[in-house]
Amino acid sequence: MFEVGKDIYRYGGRVAKHRDLDRSRLRMVHIFILVLFALFFSKTLYYGCMGTNKSGKAAVGGDWTITRADIEDRNGVKLAKNVVSGHIMVRPGAVKDKDAVALKIHEVFPYKYSLAQAYEILDSKKFMYLKQYATDAERKQVKDAKLEGLEVEIQQMRRYPKHNLFAHVVGFVGKEGEGLEGAERIFDSYLRENTDPLRLSLDARIQEQFYTRLSEAVQKYHAKGGMGMLMNSRTGEMLAMVSLPDFDPENVSRYPVENRRFRQMRDVLEMGSIFKIFNTALAYENGIKGRYYVAKPYILRTRSGKYIHTFHDVAKFKQDWMDVDEIMVHSCNVGSVQIALQFPDGAQPEFFHRLHLDEKLDLDFGKTEHPIFPKKWGITDVASASFGHTVAVTPMHLLLGVNAVTNGGIYINPTIQKRDVGRIKGTRVLSDEISAKLRENMVRVVEETSGKLTRINGIKIGGKTGTAEKRINGVIDKKRNMTTFVGIFPADAPQYIIMINLDEPQGLAETGGWRTASQNSVPTAGKILDGILPLLFE
Repeated sequence: MFEVGKDIYRYGGRVAKHRDLDRSRLRMVHIFILVLFALFFSKTLYYGCMGTNKSGKAAVGGDWTITRADIEDRNGVKLAKNVVSGHIMVRPGAVKDKDAVALKIHEVFPYKYSLAQAYEILDSKKFMYLKQYATDAERKQVKDAKLEGLEVEIQQMRRYPKHNLFAHVVGFVGKEGEGLEGAERIFDSYLRENTDPLRLSLDARIQEQFYTRLSEAVQKYHAKGGMGMLMNSRTGEMLAMVSLPDFDPENVSRYPVENRRFRQMRDVLEMGSIFKIFNTALAYENGIKGRYYVAKPYILRTRSGKYIHTFHDVAKFKQDWMDVDEIMVHSCNVGSVQIALQFPDGAQPEFFHRLHLDEKLDLDFGKTEHPIFPKKWGITDVASASFGHTVAVTPMHLLLGVNAVTNGGIYINPTIQKRDVGRIKGTRVLSDEISAKLRENMVRVVEETSGKLTRINGIKIGGKTGTAEKRINGVIDKKRNMTTFVGIFPADAPQYIIMINLDEPQGLAETGGWRTASQNSVPTAGKILDGILPLLFE
């Protein structure tokens, strides 16, 4: 380094010489960089024009390895797989034996290119695809010939043999083969780094039964959409998850974006009377007994007698008085409210929290939306939540909550991976005795009341229905319903739990114009159970 002033005096004119030398060196570096850039640019342009793809091309005699693992159901049925397909192309500039290449083109494609046409292609000096998506036999002929300039460009395409059937669960990949939704996204690292298939817990045979019957129900009841799930109550393995409307993972762009919404995880809904299961569990846990007058609407007032709200039932009951069990079995709103008003302060929100109903779930197949609960629980909130109003959860929240209080009282996290039974871990949230009493009531619902159409000879099924009016922009629309059925079987010692939900089903002549769960979700569940029971207990 030269110090200004001092070094000029010391070195005199030699400073200028140093500066000239530095400029020369900079020019040489600059020229070198320009040459490198020119080489890089020309090479890139060459590959772009000639169609070469480093990740997708195998030259003559080259090998190809599948770069993404398959996805299979629990029985090994392919749900997603990479398929190798090749384009046959010619690069006239790289051809050394013109006669041999022309003859081979004619031999491989005798009806497409004559020998004269083959020579014309080579004389044109232009890169050309002779055939895209060539057959295995055609690709083999070209590969075995080992002629320079005549090549096979290999491409891998992600295929979904079941198409719409597993759309939301399996998901799909992007143009570069990266997972964008579903299992493709969540297990993207595994699928990229392994050759062994990703084995899911779902069963293609059971999934097909759900898909077929649910599709029929959506069409029959003119519903906006529908959802169905089946889970192993003990292991948490998901055996079926169908969400309608759906899409084809191989042609995602042809469907509305709305069709990609996974209802099980994304819909946040008031679930109606199924919450009476939780209300009854709390009654048992807090020793609440007695009989309640249900012949008239219940008028909620403050301690000073000021009017707050009136709670109604949809239908009139045969009896004027009901006990805790009967209120659940006959799905009585008025009785449920009176029970809830006897709970100790904070008992209801604490119980919901125990079942993770008030928090976002982070599962191994994705995160749910956050439920909607009162920020500050008031007396009206407690009363309304007793029959599934005021609070809104996803179908997945509800399935796991009902499973926990009916499988013996153990909350189990679900999975879409095939699980080893010996490794299951859960958290106790309710006593086994209370869980057994709830199951008895659910069996009565199926045998005596709204769940009759799910009865199957030879197996005891327990269930509960729920019909809730939808909230549109925060306002209840009495003309739009969400109907749900949750069932457990075998009811004595549950091994499976099923949920069926229909979005805005319409009343039919055969249902007398009624559009409650007992008229649509229940018969749909019955048809599904009829089809899957032989598969589950074969």
